[in-house]
Amino acid sequence: MARIPLLSKRKKARDQKAIQVGNVNSLIMFFVLIVAVIFTMSIIFRISDITVTGNEHYTDQEIINAIDIEEGDNLFFYDRFATISRVFAKLPYVEEITVERNLPNKVKITVVECKALAYLVVGDEYWTMDHTCKILGKAVDSELEELIAVTGIEPGTLMIGERLTISDGSTAVVDHLSEVLYQIQARGYSTAVNKLDFSKPKNVSMKVGKTYTVQLGDSTNIEKKFGLFKTAMGSLLADDTGVINVSDGMTIHFIPF
Repeated sequence: MARIPLLSKRKKARDQKAIQVGNVNSLIMFFVLIVAVIFTMSIIFRISDITVTGNEHYTDQEIINAIDIEEGDNLFFYDRFATISRVFAKLPYVEEITVERNLPNKVKITVVECKALAYLVVGDEYWTMDHTCKILGKAVDSELEELIAVTGIEPGTLMIGERLTISDGSTAVVDHLSEVLYQIQARGYSTAVNKLDFSKPKNVSMKVGKTYTVQLGDSTNIEKKFGLFKTAMGSLLADDTGVINVSDGMTIHFIPF
């Protein structure tokens, strides 16, 4: 009778040891499986095809370099969100960018570029910007004829890829300019307007070709003022020239030259 407990203890010890060995073997198999999966992914998911669409200002290679991606990179471990954030600082003309991973080895990059709409006159320098007042770079002579000159603004430090700032730190003038530029672009007047004068922020004027000067007034009711301007343009004769005053946002006054 005294041997039964001893045998039970030995059997229990053997069973526990078998369980421990089984657990160790399972753990080893798990790590072997993980290593195998990582190895397989590193082989199968290497990028071999990169396409870029929507880019005009930059070449495919400039976009690819800015994203910091290349053939041979591992598609599965590629952090597209971290790299996209760096693109906007490197390439100021990029407004939107998406990176799609198409398994097993393809990457599609889709770019939406902003358009230079105007240039800020700063002494003898000209700085291009889009309708949001994002500074895109120094203008070259060939661009000036197709862009809107903006005068009368004293800028702060101009940073390519960043929004225009004013020397006194205020944002009201930039917001005003941005809204005017947006209306010009949205209503299809980009090629008709050739100058904006912000030297008097409460009496902003807009030059339309050699035919009209438009008095826009202050920053209130910009959308309504452009609606009035559109109405005036539809009513004037082809050979009319003069000042179109819509500064109150309610009425149109035309003064011939």
